[in-house]
Amino acid sequence: MLDFAIQWVKDNIKREDGQAMAEYGLILALIAVVVAVVMLTLGQQITSTINSVITKLTSS
Repeated sequence: MLDFAIQWVKDNIKREDGQAMAEYGLILALIAVVVAVVMLTLGQQITSTINSVITKLTSS
């Protein structure tokens, strides 16, 4: 039984699945922050441009 536990610990030390998932989570969080900052910075300009296009299309 002790040999099984020692082997299980050795096998799981080598695994990096959990670390990789944590890294992907951090990358995803960073991307979300960047998108939020870009939307806050450019959101009004994008909205005014879209409204300008809609106005020009509906007046034609």
